[in-house]
Order: sequence, then structure tokens, then C-alpha cells
Amino acid sequence: MTEDSSLEFEGDEVEVVVDADMAGGRLDAVLARVHSVLSRSRIKDLILEGAVSINGRTVSEPNYRLSVGETIVLLAPPPEDAEPHPEDIPLDILFEDDQLIVVNKPVGMVVHPAPGSPDGTLVNALLFHCGDSLQGIGGVKRPGIVHRLDRDTSGVMVAAKTETAHKHLSAQFADHGRTGPLHRAYIAFVWGTTETAKGTVVAPLGRDQNNRLKQTVRKDGREAITHYAVEARFGDEGWDITRVQCQLETGRTHQIRVHMAHIGHPLVADTVYASGYATKINRLPPEVAGPIQALGRQALHAAELGFEHPVTGEEMFFEAPLPEDLQALEEALGDFNKAFAR
Repeated sequence: MTEDSSLEFEGDEVEVVVDADMAGGRLDAVLARVHSVLSRSRIKDLILEGAVSINGRTVSEPNYRLSVGETIVLLAPPPEDAEPHPEDIPLDILFEDDQLIVVNKPVGMVVHPAPGSPDGTLVNALLFHCGDSLQGIGGVKRPGIVHRLDRDTSGVMVAAKTETAHKHLSAQFADHGRTGPLHRAYIAFVWGTTETAKGTVVAPLGRDQNNRLKQTVRKDGREAITHYAVEARFGDEGWDITRVQCQLETGRTHQIRVHMAHIGHPLVADTVYASGYATKINRLPPEVAGPIQALGRQALHAAELGFEHPVTGEEMFFEAPLPEDLQALEEALGDFNKAFAR
């Protein structure tokens, strides 16, 4: 097999001479082995688009069976410009190199453009900041989003700048840290006092049939597992609030919010999953009620993120401190701290 092992960009030319080990294999599968930067699905699309030739003849069948001695040439077009436009939006950057960027996402920022949020997103900001350092993912000069946070959840996020990084990080997030170093920890302030200092919620999640914007526990839902550990308890006569750290073993939409509500401890100020707790604010002292009313969003923050660097293999770890609104809440709760056995 002849191959260029230094491939870095999608637009690089690949030339492969089929040997005995490759003979009889599918064209798309063999090219996926050779061109580690591209996914097999992207290679299949390129074959269909006419970007591959064998012995000088264009071949557009991904399932073409190869013969010994044939020469394959793949020439992908340069990555296209991304449809979302770059916007000069300040970013709190925790780390950046030529493969990836780690940021502390602020409250109120949507991750990806969508109906109702066409601009002002993290993607728009990354397109401006990263510029020409984006090497192309799926044929487009764009940041590779491998996980998301809700608009109103703050905290650590990583985005890929290359196809290689995107594939590697996506695999880590798909594995959810079961066999690798991926680590995600969130800080949440929840209503009430949990029965134990540590626990695990195992409850499948799916879309609420009565409200498309909500998720709910469903027998036919997708597997969802959340581990939680109490970090502090606060309260006085008639009310209790608990600070918990949640670690995800799966990554479903609204998972922490739904799971904590499912066990009777919804997130403070969560208007979707804790609407029935709105009157609890009336029982709180003014110095605590004020910061909660000022939140305007669920009390949830992505505090820690750890993963393996997609190229160097180094285990990386990042932390983001509580944003100002949650710091204000914690400081107000500090006067009502309650001792507990861990």
C-alpha cells in the first residue's frame, strides 16, 4: 500500500496502489483506512461526487471492489466556507491549539444557529476567532461541535478545529467516559434535601408527547444515567436547597434537569421542570429570594471537562468557576449552611 501518512487537510491528494491485503475490499472502506482525517461517510460522499479515480477513470461507486495493482487517487475539494457568518463576539478561552479550542460558554449564548437564533451563537463567534485555522470538517470550514450546553447553562465546552480532532473527540463523547478519560461534571442547586449524599439516577428519557420542548422519563426512551454527589446543604425552617455535583454517563437533552426533577429535587429557578416550585420563593428570606429571582434560568453550570487530546494523547482537564449569578446565589446561601455527613 502506498499512502501519504502526513495528511492533515481534507483537500490533500491521496494516491493508493492496491496491494494483496486491500484486494477485494470496498473502495470507501479502503480509503477510510488510508485517509484517517476523513470519516467513511465523508469519503462516500466524495466518491459519489466524482472526487475519486482508479487508473485515471472516475469511479462513483463506494462499493466498488478493488483489484491488486489498481491506483486510486482521491482529491477532495478545498473546504467550503461555512454558512453561518463569523461574528466578533468576545470569548472566554481556556485553551487553544491547532486541533481544538476550549471555552467557558456564558449564560444566554446558543451553541449553534437555529430558527429563532440565527446569529450571536458560539459557532458564529468561533468562526470569527478561529478564522483560517479551521481546516475543514465534513467539507466545510467550521468548528466541530461534539457536545452542547443549553442556552441558559454556562460552562466548559470543547470544539474541534480539524477533521481528526472532530472524529477523536466525537468518539470520546459517544463513549461517555466508560472506557476512556472523558469527564464531565456539573454544579446544580436543587430544591430540597436528598435522602443520601450520593446517588445514581437511571431513567430512560424521551420527548414529552404533550410538549415537544420538554423531555420526560419514558419506558421506551433512550438510556440515561446521572450520578450525583451532595457538596453542600443550605436551609432554614420551611425550606432547603442543596448544591450537588452531577456527572453524566450518558448525554441526553436536559438530562440533569429531568433526572433531578424525577427524584423530587428539580433545579432551582428551572421554569420548565420546576414550575410547581415557584411559590417556594415566598418562603425564603429576602437575601436568598433576590438572587434566585435574578437568575432567570436554571441553576446549572458545566464546571469541569476532561478528555484525551486527539493528537498528543495527553489527558487534559479544565475548570470554569461559577458565573456571577450563581456565585451571588451561593454567597447568599452561605449564611444558611447546614452540616451534613458525606
